[in-house]
Amino acid sequence: MKNSLLRLTAALLPLLALAAAPAPQRVTPMTPDVVASYNPILPQADFIRREAMVPMRDGTKLYTVIFMKKGTTNGPILLSRTPYDAKGSTDRTASLKVVDKLPIMYKEFVEDGYIIVQQDIRGLHNSEGTFVMNRPIVGPLNNTGIDESTDAYDTIDWLVKNVPESNGKVGTIGSSYLGFLTLASEINPHPALKAAVPQSPMVDGWMGDDWFHNGAYRTGGFDFGLSQSTGKADAGASVPVGTGDDYTRYLEAGSMADYARKYQIENVPFVQKLMQNPAYTEFWSGQAVDKWMAAHPLTVPTMLEVGQWDQEDSYGAPAVYKALKDKYEGSGLLHLVIGPWRHSGANHYGYELGDLTFNGDTALQWRQDNLKPFLDHYLKGAPDPHTPAAYTYATGINKWEASPRWPMGTPTPIYLTANSGVSFDKPGASGHDDYVSDPARPVPYLPRPITGDQWKTWLVTDQRFVDGRTDVLTYTGAPLTKAVHIMGAPQVDLFAATTGTDSDWVVKLIDVYPNENPEGASQGSKRDMSGFELPIGIEIFRGRYVDSFAQPHALTPGKVTEFKWNLPNVDHVFLPGHKIMVQVQSSLFPLYDRNPQSFVPNIFYAKAGDYRAARQSVFTGGNNASAVYLPIVP
Repeated sequence: MKNSLLRLTAALLPLLALAAAPAPQRVTPMTPDVVASYNPILPQADFIRREAMVPMRDGTKLYTVIFMKKGTTNGPILLSRTPYDAKGSTDRTASLKVVDKLPIMYKEFVEDGYIIVQQDIRGLHNSEGTFVMNRPIVGPLNNTGIDESTDAYDTIDWLVKNVPESNGKVGTIGSSYLGFLTLASEINPHPALKAAVPQSPMVDGWMGDDWFHNGAYRTGGFDFGLSQSTGKADAGASVPVGTGDDYTRYLEAGSMADYARKYQIENVPFVQKLMQNPAYTEFWSGQAVDKWMAAHPLTVPTMLEVGQWDQEDSYGAPAVYKALKDKYEGSGLLHLVIGPWRHSGANHYGYELGDLTFNGDTALQWRQDNLKPFLDHYLKGAPDPHTPAAYTYATGINKWEASPRWPMGTPTPIYLTANSGVSFDKPGASGHDDYVSDPARPVPYLPRPITGDQWKTWLVTDQRFVDGRTDVLTYTGAPLTKAVHIMGAPQVDLFAATTGTDSDWVVKLIDVYPNENPEGASQGSKRDMSGFELPIGIEIFRGRYVDSFAQPHALTPGKVTEFKWNLPNVDHVFLPGHKIMVQVQSSLFPLYDRNPQSFVPNIFYAKAGDYRAARQSVFTGGNNASAVYLPIVP
């Protein structure tokens, strides 16, 4: 009887509160229609949201949002530090449900008692202080005593002392710039930091992440630099380029310095950092996070993650793994995940990418089957899931694979041959194939017109769009009689010459689908993959850096030179009936700036007369046998 009365009273309380509320004031047609405020987090919301200004050791306060489901107790903290507005990213929709407020990646965690924390880094959005792009760690490039590592330490220290619902254990997670910040949290880490998941982290902006790839400049760095450098008054500003074809826009602008002057961004500090430092000097090598990580003990269990077709930061996660594997592979502290995704694709839906479809939601599969058990173990005391050293998705056969190490494959050369072929047998006779590369007519990296809409999936674009161009060499093998499975980073070994004094070289490894497709669009399929030329890896190398990334020099016209570089890490199966293709070209525009093909001290400032056509020669067979070394597993 007593319990029944209690339940009845509880049910009546909201009605009694409404009955006791004062009647609204009478309104007239001239009553002002502005309210002082409105709090959309109503009492019936299923979550708690708090804001705090967390003090750092130098007195700077950082804006921090704390999110949890109501009733959470003894919950682990999942911390993301961000340059992309913590307030906005934790208020995505007007909803009373926590799973609607947060990005989809947090759904499984917040429903299971995790406390989600996001924080604006220094100088951005609602935090105090001064912003520095990819702030260097305290050391030769930073004598302030403050970096992203110390800020992470101070944040974690405050959280475990001031969030009473916490169990005192913290994990850090985040993608891209947030991946960089996650790695920084592991350097001299707080004792409460028990696990870290750097996703597609920015690691080395010169070698292969956001700003350059093997010395070739990625033009989008100017736009990103402006958006991050405009502070709070005009946060997220973009270059006012309007609409239309990016190919035409960049070509008409001239050099990248001309582009910067045209749009009046040449005085943006980060734009100057890029233009004043085109080579891999201490300015860039001192900021390489894989080197930072190698110089400090790894004490935090770390799961590095990257998309196989990451269009922004394909280099970073495998580079950190490579830097640490000799000491930590198999220790339980170091793990690598490669999924069939674009940049940050692991945090969204993973059913498809461009024209590719997979077996279900691959991103959700990873989060549920691999990521959450890993974090539950270290942050909640769940049983050890025995997370493998490498967890990769084999595209082509569409299944997840666990491996004890990375890479798994043995480098095996597939040679370019005469008559535009490829073969696992080395050609005896030497020869070469020629084409003219003209900076006035660079090879586009996407079918034109090129707009921002295509950027996310450009790395899986059907490469038939460059068929017929005389400045692209295509080498194609016979249909495979058995599957070829590669697990690792294919390695380019290109013997080439130019009539110029500088040159870019682009190599594409491509899986060519059979021209017959019984499941084609004519039979109701969403996509017809007949003859599809799927890029497995595309990468560029700027010729002036053939002997030294720090000290470029002119190429000798006509001299055969060996150029070596890696394609991105992959797990892929070329199926029987498919063909292996290799394409070679000398531009990938306007993703990368144009090489003038005549040596100048700084390509950013190349003049119109510096851009000259050159005859390019790719050598095959004999002592100059160009090849791509495939990391093949049985």
